[in-house]
Amino acid sequence: MAADGLLTQLYQRAYLAPGTRPTTQLRARAASVLVSPAIRQRVVAGRMTAAWIYGCAAEPDRLAMLVDASRRISSLRSTRGCTFHEVRLGPFDVVSLGGLMVSSPLRTSVDIALHVDPGRAVPALRALLGKPELGLRLRLLVHAIESTPRMPYRKAALAKLEQLRAGPAP
Repeated sequence: MAADGLLTQLYQRAYLAPGTRPTTQLRARAASVLVSPAIRQRVVAGRMTAAWIYGCAAEPDRLAMLVDASRRISSLRSTRGCTFHEVRLGPFDVVSLGGLMVSSPLRTSVDIALHVDPGRAVPALRALLGKPELGLRLRLLVHAIESTPRMPYRKAALAKLEQLRAGPAP
């Protein structure tokens, strides 16, 4: 049906009717299809996957899933199409969208600044900050990173944020 123009591919095995705008909810639902129902409540879509769900990054090749450090990650390693990152999640780090737990916009931005290469991080962060409905501000993001002592990759994250402060890419 997609080859005939009756459907538009949203993500891997998820399709939309032509003319339907992909929303945050629809992208989250499309990603949730690839996550086994048995583990869906134990994982959180994060990093560039969450940025894609929020409409601020390109479609990911593999879903980046966060697993709270209090849960066992070893049983999840056999899941295909996902990469898992063991992290500490706070009560305000997660939102529910389209049947999938997704890192909040602030947590997503902090994780991208800390863990994603500058070539992909800076445009995604610029897009996240450019969506007023997400409630992000550059000053808030800088404060979130600066307020956590002994954070790995902190200087590199602040350098990425400084690129945002400098203005749009040429």
